[in-house]
Amino acid sequence: MAGADDGAVMELDNMKKRLKEMEDEAAALREMQAKVEKEMGAAQDPAAAAASQANREEVDSRSVFVGNVDYSCTAEEVQQHFQSCGTVNRVTIRTNKYGQPKGYAYVEFLETEAVQEALLLNESQLHGRQLKVSAKRTNVPGMKQFRPRRPNNPYMGFRSRSAYVPPYFYKGTLDIKK
Repeated sequence: MAGADDGAVMELDNMKKRLKEMEDEAAALREMQAKVEKEMGAAQDPAAAAASQANREEVDSRSVFVGNVDYSCTAEEVQQHFQSCGTVNRVTIRTNKYGQPKGYAYVEFLETEAVQEALLLNESQLHGRQLKVSAKRTNVPGMKQFRPRRPNNPYMGFRSRSAYVPPYFYKGTLDIKK
């Protein structure tokens, strides 16, 4: 009976240790959550948003847009192509939701002067395709161009919601007597 009691005491001690570890982990998670919420709250601050926008504009001033990039082209090949302009910080080749390249890329440099050198590579060849290089523009949130739909434009491929009446329907049904 004493062996069973010793086993139960050891099992109880192990359970207490595991409980203590779990409580410590939960406290650490609560601390991390509070830190993240504090950072998110700071991001909602208008001053922080303005600083973020200024940082984004500064990064965009050191970046170029590269259009007509071959679909088989890798980021390393684009980096090598623009290496002569200056130190390349990052190359981003945009992809669709299936992971295939969209055919354009962004190249970020360390120096602002490298952008002017990169613009000289407009219409240069990479993988047999003529690249279109232009300065990257900064998207301003909430400045989307609104284009209203014109409901009765015959060139847009749809008509009004009234029922279709063939042109011959009224023929002969309207008798106007003079």
